[in-house]
Amino acid sequence: MKKLLVIRFSALGDIAMTVPVVHDLAVQYPELDITMLSREMARPLFERMPENVHFIAADLKGRHKGLLGLCRLWRDAYLNDFDYIADFHDVLRTWWLRTEGCLRRKKVAKINKGRKGKKALTRQKNKVFVQQATSFERYAKVLEQLGFPIKPEFTKLDYSAFCETQKGTNETWVGIAPFAKHPAKVYPLEKMEQVIKALSERENTTIFLFGGGEGEKRQIAELCAKYPNVKTAQSQQGLKVELALMDQLDVMLSMDSANMHLASLVGTKVVSVWGGTHPYAGFLGWRQNPHDCVQLEMSCRPCSVYGNKRCQRGDYMCMNGITPERILKKLSPYLK
Repeated sequence: MKKLLVIRFSALGDIAMTVPVVHDLAVQYPELDITMLSREMARPLFERMPENVHFIAADLKGRHKGLLGLCRLWRDAYLNDFDYIADFHDVLRTWWLRTEGCLRRKKVAKINKGRKGKKALTRQKNKVFVQQATSFERYAKVLEQLGFPIKPEFTKLDYSAFCETQKGTNETWVGIAPFAKHPAKVYPLEKMEQVIKALSERENTTIFLFGGGEGEKRQIAELCAKYPNVKTAQSQQGLKVELALMDQLDVMLSMDSANMHLASLVGTKVVSVWGGTHPYAGFLGWRQNPHDCVQLEMSCRPCSVYGNKRCQRGDYMCMNGITPERILKKLSPYLK
């Protein structure tokens, strides 16, 4: 069997976007042996893949840190055994791995991130407001360069074996992921609480709150104590159980964050809230409907690709201007 290595580090959401592409590759090329090289936290995303997909974790903060660490990674992961290297990340460490592959006569291809188009989309003046290629399309292009064109056929992954609770026939389950890494991607918590309160007043409705940081856990605990049918989605059993829960949701309400992509992987409908970022940058979840995006039309939007820039106005109106009623209206078609 020919062996292909796919490399993607970065945040969980970015890694999650590789799943539909890698899954389609595995199904459409069953004779190809595929290995995903990523961070340990992403391992559960590849455990429900076809049998020809494997996973290797890189310890980028420990054993595989720095140049010497990358040399260890090359040896530890037996990277010399691969025939193809698909770089889905294109950063300095993947450049080194890619170059090492080239020197050893491996067939190598890297992602085109479309920086020029994204820069024109996010600049302050004379924005070029055009939909950029999605990350899924960019990943697929890398595989095409290696001689493995794919058709986008992925539907969902099955995590039902890890389910801890079962939804009743007449119940409505709503997931809410109110957090994100940057302020420009976070809907104000006091307004999100109004959404939670309105949903909690519905009959036979349970709201599950998703969040993993220590501060997030504390805020979730406060909301759970305040509203009896609001529960935490976090499980001691880890990401696989959370994905099994997402699979049972009627709808997920999420920021432009990892949970938006995780819900897509199990086929759950997602209503997403966008502030400083925009779906046009190419990071909307797999087969999500653009009409389910809650966002305001503002001349300054989007101000960044990843939401990591401070608000030019200073008031984050792109988020503060969205009313709870507007979000509830988007959710209503998916509620029983």
